[in-house]
Amino acid sequence: MFGYIQGGNLFPEPLTSEEERNCLEQMAKGDDEARNILIERNLRLVAHVAKKYSSSNVDQDDLISIGTVGLIKGINSFNLEKGAKLSTYVSRCIDNEILMYLRATKKLGAEVYLNEPIGKDKDDNVVTLQEVLENNERTIEDEVDIKMKIKMLYQKMKEVLKDREKTILELRFGLEGHKPKTQNEIAKMMGISRSYVSRIETKAINKLAKEIKE
Repeated sequence: MFGYIQGGNLFPEPLTSEEERNCLEQMAKGDDEARNILIERNLRLVAHVAKKYSSSNVDQDDLISIGTVGLIKGINSFNLEKGAKLSTYVSRCIDNEILMYLRATKKLGAEVYLNEPIGKDKDDNVVTLQEVLENNERTIEDEVDIKMKIKMLYQKMKEVLKDREKTILELRFGLEGHKPKTQNEIAKMMGISRSYVSRIETKAINKLAKEIKE
Protein backbone atom coordinates (compact mmCIF):
# COMPACT_ATOMS: atom_id res chain seq x y z
CA MET A 1 0.00 0.00 0.00
CA PHE A 2 2.73 2.48 0.94
CA GLY A 3 4.96 1.45 -1.93
CA TYR A 4 6.87 3.68 -4.27
CA ILE A 5 9.43 2.99 -6.95
CA GLN A 6 12.86 3.45 -5.41
CA GLY A 7 14.76 6.24 -7.10
CA GLY A 8 11.94 6.85 -9.56
CA ASN A 9 9.95 9.25 -7.39
CA LEU A 10 6.75 7.67 -8.65
CA PHE A 11 4.02 8.14 -6.07
CA PRO A 12 0.23 7.85 -6.30
CA GLU A 13 -1.49 10.94 -7.65
CA PRO A 14 -2.92 13.30 -4.99
CA LEU A 15 -6.65 13.29 -4.37
CA THR A 16 -8.85 16.01 -5.79
CA SER A 17 -10.37 18.42 -3.25
CA GLU A 18 -13.71 16.62 -3.51
CA GLU A 19 -12.14 13.16 -3.11
CA GLU A 20 -10.11 14.35 -0.15
CA ARG A 21 -13.10 15.83 1.64
CA ASN A 22 -15.12 12.69 1.02
CA CYS A 23 -12.34 10.51 2.46
CA LEU A 24 -12.00 12.78 5.49
CA GLU A 25 -15.71 12.60 6.15
CA GLN A 26 -15.67 8.81 5.82
CA MET A 27 -12.61 8.54 8.06
CA ALA A 28 -14.38 10.62 10.72
CA LYS A 29 -17.08 7.94 10.69
CA GLY A 30 -14.50 5.25 11.37
CA ASP A 31 -13.78 4.11 7.80
CA ASP A 32 -10.24 2.68 7.87
CA GLU A 33 -10.09 2.28 4.10
CA ALA A 34 -10.70 6.02 3.63
CA ARG A 35 -7.91 6.70 6.11
CA ASN A 36 -5.54 4.40 4.23
CA ILE A 37 -6.37 6.14 0.95
CA LEU A 38 -5.57 9.52 2.51
CA ILE A 39 -2.19 8.22 3.68
CA GLU A 40 -1.32 6.57 0.38
CA ARG A 41 -2.34 9.51 -1.78
CA ASN A 42 -0.30 11.96 0.32
CA LEU A 43 2.99 10.05 0.02
CA ARG A 44 4.06 12.47 -2.70
CA LEU A 45 3.91 15.22 -0.07
CA VAL A 46 6.24 13.19 2.18
CA ALA A 47 8.80 12.99 -0.63
CA HIS A 48 8.48 16.73 -1.26
CA VAL A 49 9.11 17.62 2.40
CA ALA A 50 11.94 15.07 2.71
CA LYS A 51 13.81 16.75 -0.18
CA LYS A 52 14.35 19.79 2.04
CA TYR A 53 16.61 17.66 4.22
CA SER A 54 18.63 16.09 1.41
CA SER A 55 21.78 17.84 2.67
CA SER A 56 21.63 15.83 5.91
CA ASN A 57 23.64 12.65 6.27
CA VAL A 58 20.46 10.55 6.36
CA ASP A 59 19.57 8.38 3.38
CA GLN A 60 16.68 9.88 1.39
CA ASP A 61 14.69 6.65 1.58
CA ASP A 62 15.05 6.67 5.36
CA LEU A 63 13.87 10.31 5.46
CA ILE A 64 10.78 9.29 3.48
CA SER A 65 10.16 6.42 5.88
CA ILE A 66 10.46 8.74 8.89
CA GLY A 67 8.31 11.37 7.17
CA THR A 68 5.64 8.74 6.50
CA VAL A 69 5.32 8.20 10.24
CA GLY A 70 4.64 11.94 10.55
CA LEU A 71 2.10 11.71 7.74
CA ILE A 72 0.25 8.90 9.54
CA LYS A 73 0.22 10.89 12.78
CA GLY A 74 -1.08 13.92 10.87
CA ILE A 75 -3.88 12.00 9.17
CA ASN A 76 -4.85 10.36 12.47
CA SER A 77 -5.07 13.66 14.34
CA PHE A 78 -6.54 15.88 11.59
CA ASN A 79 -9.85 17.52 12.43
CA LEU A 80 -11.88 18.57 9.40
CA GLU A 81 -14.11 20.81 11.51
CA LYS A 82 -11.22 23.11 12.49
CA GLY A 83 -11.02 24.42 8.92
CA ALA A 84 -7.31 23.81 8.36
CA LYS A 85 -6.08 22.59 4.98
CA LEU A 86 -5.02 18.94 5.17
CA SER A 87 -1.83 19.36 3.13
CA THR A 88 -0.69 22.27 5.31
CA TYR A 89 -1.39 20.39 8.51
CA VAL A 90 0.25 17.08 7.53
CA SER A 91 3.27 18.89 6.01
CA ARG A 92 3.90 20.36 9.46
CA CYS A 93 3.57 16.89 11.01
CA ILE A 94 6.01 15.42 8.47
CA ASP A 95 8.45 18.26 9.10
CA ASN A 96 8.23 17.76 12.86
CA GLU A 97 8.85 14.01 12.62
CA ILE A 98 11.95 14.44 10.44
CA LEU A 99 13.29 17.28 12.58
CA MET A 100 12.85 15.25 15.77
CA TYR A 101 14.78 12.39 14.20
CA LEU A 102 17.59 14.66 12.96
CA ARG A 103 17.90 16.36 16.36
CA ALA A 104 18.03 13.00 18.12
CA THR A 105 20.65 11.74 15.65
CA LYS A 106 22.73 14.88 16.07
CA LYS A 107 22.51 14.62 19.84
CA LEU A 108 23.63 11.00 19.78
CA GLY A 109 26.49 11.86 17.47
CA ALA A 110 27.71 14.56 19.82
CA GLU A 111 27.73 12.34 22.89
CA VAL A 112 30.87 10.69 24.21
CA TYR A 113 31.14 6.92 24.32
CA LEU A 114 29.70 5.36 27.46
CA ASN A 115 33.00 3.81 28.50
CA GLU A 116 35.02 6.98 27.89
CA PRO A 117 36.55 8.43 31.10
CA ILE A 118 34.95 11.71 32.16
CA GLY A 119 36.85 12.30 35.38
CA LYS A 120 37.96 10.75 38.64
CA ASP A 121 36.25 10.13 41.97
CA LYS A 122 37.51 11.19 45.41
CA ASP A 123 39.70 8.06 45.58
CA ASP A 124 41.36 8.93 42.25
CA ASN A 125 39.53 6.15 40.39
CA VAL A 126 38.56 6.79 36.78
CA VAL A 127 34.79 7.38 36.36
CA THR A 128 33.00 6.65 33.06
CA LEU A 129 29.74 8.08 31.75
CA GLN A 130 28.16 4.62 31.94
CA GLU A 131 28.85 4.44 35.68
CA VAL A 132 27.22 7.83 36.17
CA LEU A 133 24.15 6.85 34.17
CA GLU A 134 23.79 3.58 36.03
CA ASN A 135 23.67 5.51 39.30
CA ASN A 136 20.82 7.81 38.26
CA GLU A 137 18.18 9.26 40.55
CA ARG A 138 15.19 7.67 38.84
CA THR A 139 12.45 6.90 41.35
CA ILE A 140 10.91 3.47 41.84
CA GLU A 141 7.63 4.86 40.47
CA ASP A 142 9.38 6.00 37.28
CA GLU A 143 11.06 2.61 36.87
CA VAL A 144 7.74 0.78 37.27
CA ASP A 145 5.98 3.14 34.85
CA ILE A 146 8.66 2.70 32.17
CA LYS A 147 8.68 -1.08 32.57
CA MET A 148 4.88 -1.20 32.33
CA LYS A 149 4.91 0.85 29.11
CA ILE A 150 7.61 -1.35 27.57
CA LYS A 151 5.73 -4.48 28.60
CA MET A 152 2.53 -3.12 27.01
CA LEU A 153 4.35 -2.26 23.77
CA TYR A 154 5.85 -5.75 23.47
CA GLN A 155 2.49 -7.31 24.24
CA LYS A 156 0.79 -5.25 21.53
CA MET A 157 3.53 -6.20 19.06
CA LYS A 158 2.87 -9.90 19.76
CA GLU A 159 -0.89 -9.44 19.47
CA VAL A 160 -1.26 -7.33 16.33
CA LEU A 161 1.90 -7.81 14.25
CA LYS A 162 2.79 -10.65 11.93
CA ASP A 163 6.17 -12.31 12.49
CA ARG A 164 7.89 -10.40 9.69
CA GLU A 165 6.45 -7.06 10.85
CA LYS A 166 7.59 -7.71 14.41
CA THR A 167 11.08 -8.75 13.29
CA ILE A 168 11.54 -5.65 11.13
CA LEU A 169 10.53 -3.29 13.95
CA GLU A 170 12.84 -5.09 16.38
CA LEU A 171 15.74 -4.72 13.95
CA ARG A 172 14.96 -1.12 12.95
CA PHE A 173 14.65 0.25 16.48
CA GLY A 174 17.06 -1.99 18.36
CA LEU A 175 14.48 -3.92 20.37
CA GLU A 176 15.07 -7.26 22.09
CA GLY A 177 18.80 -6.56 22.33
CA HIS A 178 19.29 -5.87 18.62
CA LYS A 179 21.45 -3.01 17.38
CA PRO A 180 19.33 -0.57 15.30
CA LYS A 181 19.71 -1.23 11.58
CA THR A 182 18.92 0.70 8.40
CA GLN A 183 16.28 -0.46 5.96
CA ASN A 184 18.99 -1.42 3.49
CA GLU A 185 20.72 -3.62 6.09
CA ILE A 186 17.43 -5.34 6.95
CA ALA A 187 16.61 -5.84 3.26
CA LYS A 188 19.94 -7.65 2.71
CA MET A 189 19.43 -9.77 5.84
CA MET A 190 15.91 -10.83 4.83
CA GLY A 191 16.49 -11.12 1.08
CA ILE A 192 13.82 -8.58 0.15
CA SER A 193 13.86 -5.08 -1.39
CA ARG A 194 14.42 -1.96 0.71
CA SER A 195 11.10 -0.52 -0.47
CA TYR A 196 9.33 -3.68 0.73
CA VAL A 197 10.98 -3.30 4.14
CA SER A 198 9.72 0.30 4.18
CA ARG A 199 6.16 -0.79 3.39
CA ILE A 200 6.18 -3.46 6.10
CA GLU A 201 7.69 -1.06 8.65
CA THR A 202 5.10 1.63 7.93
CA LYS A 203 2.25 -0.86 8.08
CA ALA A 204 3.51 -2.27 11.40
CA ILE A 205 3.88 1.19 12.97
CA ASN A 206 0.42 2.06 11.67
CA LYS A 207 -1.06 -1.04 13.34
CA LEU A 208 0.64 -0.33 16.66
CA ALA A 209 -0.33 3.36 16.64
CA LYS A 210 -3.95 2.48 16.03
CA GLU A 211 -3.96 -0.24 18.70
CA ILE A 212 -2.30 1.92 21.37
CA LYS A 213 -4.55 4.88 20.53
CA GLU A 214 -7.62 2.68 21.07
